[in-house]
Amino acid sequence: MAKELLKGNVAVAEAALRGGCDFFAGYPITPSTETLEYLSHRMPELGMETRFVQSENEIAAMNMVMGAASAGARALTASSGPGISLKAEGMSYAAHYAIPYVVLNVQRWGTGLGSLKSGQADYYRDCKGGGHGDYHNVVFAPNSIQEMVDDIYEAWDIAEKYRVGVTIFSEAVLGQMMEGVEMPPFKKREGDLDWGIDGTGSKGMKYPGGDGQEYIDFELSKYERIIPEMQRWEQYRTEDADYVFVAFGLPSRVCVDAVDKLRGSGEKVGLFRPKILWPFPHKGFEELYRMNPHVKGFISVEMNDMGQMVDDVALGAKRAGYCVPTYCYPCGGGVPRVKMVLAKYNEIITGELKEMY
Repeated sequence: MAKELLKGNVAVAEAALRGGCDFFAGYPITPSTETLEYLSHRMPELGMETRFVQSENEIAAMNMVMGAASAGARALTASSGPGISLKAEGMSYAAHYAIPYVVLNVQRWGTGLGSLKSGQADYYRDCKGGGHGDYHNVVFAPNSIQEMVDDIYEAWDIAEKYRVGVTIFSEAVLGQMMEGVEMPPFKKREGDLDWGIDGTGSKGMKYPGGDGQEYIDFELSKYERIIPEMQRWEQYRTEDADYVFVAFGLPSRVCVDAVDKLRGSGEKVGLFRPKILWPFPHKGFEELYRMNPHVKGFISVEMNDMGQMVDDVALGAKRAGYCVPTYCYPCGGGVPRVKMVLAKYNEIITGELKEMY
């Protein structure tokens, strides 16, 4: 199939439909609005005019998604930082009832209203739960529009397999930029769900209710399956690296160039890229340790103000067997330039920048 030049927010919307999405509810917010706009005319073209809803607010959108998904729909919502925060209570309820759905977060940088700069400051919230209580979504972290297309195309299969929410962790620049992408074919769910509200009373939600040990065991057993089965990562030139950058999303593409430039000047550096942020790819660090136990330090490169993924990087390194420093370059809002990453690396080598762990 020929490639098409598409904006990220549009490509991910079309890929969602091809992956089986048959219900959308959302509310406009920059920089994710193009997804809603595209679906508003594309879903009617596919005969789903009653399955697109621009809700009165983000809270309503998430509750509509929860209701549609509980009846068997492949339901999607999309927003950005403040909008996802408003959806958080509904996401927690969906987790309690083991309702599968997909949410696209086109991240903007900053607290409160934030700004329209691209960011990754939602890491703590989205990777550590999001709403109240104990739960996790599977969190994809694409670094290209093609990968975002591929991730959301797979998302409902994963959501329904484990009965969890799936988050596509996009970024403002990733949603707004354009790249050539190859779209997958349309697919439908294979087989019927053995649970869900079908109007006959014959199925039901099929989950242990209440707050007793049976429910806790149900939840824990689900995550015990997800953690080993959803480990995804990528390594670049790490086989003999003294220092390893760890980055996801667009900063990981910057770090590839930084690695190449540093290698050209004789520095032994590499890149470890988590492709899924929860569950964090601890197996990848174990693989790295078996291949190269001589790494001298890890450098987390993130688009936020204080560093968030760095906690998981340090833990991943320690669990794998490394006893080395973990540094952090939180570049704030906006995608860092290669020369900024190189400058931060130089500060580490000269001892100007101290480790966080």
